[in-house]
Amino acid sequence: MTASQLESWRRTGLLPRHRRRGLGRGRGSVVDAVDPLVVESAAALARHLRQGRDRRLAVLKWFAEAGTPPTTPGTVPVPEPPVAAVREALVWVLQRSASQRLVEFARSAARASEESQDALYAAAGQLMRPYRGRANPALVRAALEAGGDVPAEVGGPDGRSMVHMAAAIGLGAQEVGADALAEAFAVFGMFGLTAEDWAQMLSAAKRGEGPELDWGLLQQNADLVTRVQRASDEELVRAREVLVGLRGFYGLYVLHGLLLPDTPAQAALRQRIDDLGMFPFLDHVIAINPSPRQLAETLAIFLEPFFDNLYDALMEQFATDPDIFHIPGDETGVVGFGRRWMRAMEELANGRRVVNDGADHQDPGEGALVQVG
Repeated sequence: MTASQLESWRRTGLLPRHRRRGLGRGRGSVVDAVDPLVVESAAALARHLRQGRDRRLAVLKWFAEAGTPPTTPGTVPVPEPPVAAVREALVWVLQRSASQRLVEFARSAARASEESQDALYAAAGQLMRPYRGRANPALVRAALEAGGDVPAEVGGPDGRSMVHMAAAIGLGAQEVGADALAEAFAVFGMFGLTAEDWAQMLSAAKRGEGPELDWGLLQQNADLVTRVQRASDEELVRAREVLVGLRGFYGLYVLHGLLLPDTPAQAALRQRIDDLGMFPFLDHVIAINPSPRQLAETLAIFLEPFFDNLYDALMEQFATDPDIFHIPGDETGVVGFGRRWMRAMEELANGRRVVNDGADHQDPGEGALVQVG
């Protein structure tokens, strides 16, 4: 980094200045001590601000790094970027996102002619990419262990049915209809509900036989830019904590399909997610290594209190049984856990798989083997 870069970062409020002490009239000032916060902040910016990348994207990468627990003991924590700069970056990214453009298009179509409403459906069809969900990790694991074909994707509603959601935002839910909205809601797979389940619930609500639905919330929450602008500094930081935590739980769930040794603690966490029917939704919104743009959209979604409560529920389960990497009966603990997983992956790569998954202490090559693929 250069002195001009440092000064530019200071002018934009990204980098604090070292404390200076005056030397007296006409003698200027001096820095007595280098502030570690300034040094680490500059280092974080330098890591993420490469040539051709907008500084706001670098700020989001910095914000993500600051919220990730260090993996090496004794590592100096990454300082937080200014929250004002984070909010500015989030708004800038979200304003340019496909989802926000669609929301704005939908609102304009609602005030225009019928031809504009037809254009809304056409635009939504172009902007909405079909969602192809990950196959349930339990099915993937079973296929690997049995030497069968591994399912690549899960069957379910086509993500293009989400165009109905966009239409409801602009035209109103009444104009779209319960059946079309049910298809859109089913894409997320939340609570394990199918399109038929959603259709029955929406129809019951319309007849007054169930809880009244506030469709205004759908239109309000679809505007991610406004949601970020209204959030407090503390809520933005909390949303990042929720995102990082749920990403970890989601990662454990996915790794179960890649032969991660199972433990009672892991099984309990997966069961809690399954009880809430949340794996398809987490699979829909979470990226293990998100781009700044993916981070912005997911962070805005996780500002919703529902996901805060989901994270708390999983943390409560984790606190009940935190030994997620301890195999019962194996006194080697995490070391034995890691060795067992490495052995399973080596056998898989070599076209072999130990069928007797309970043989924790067998040497590689022992046990019944089956051919994979």
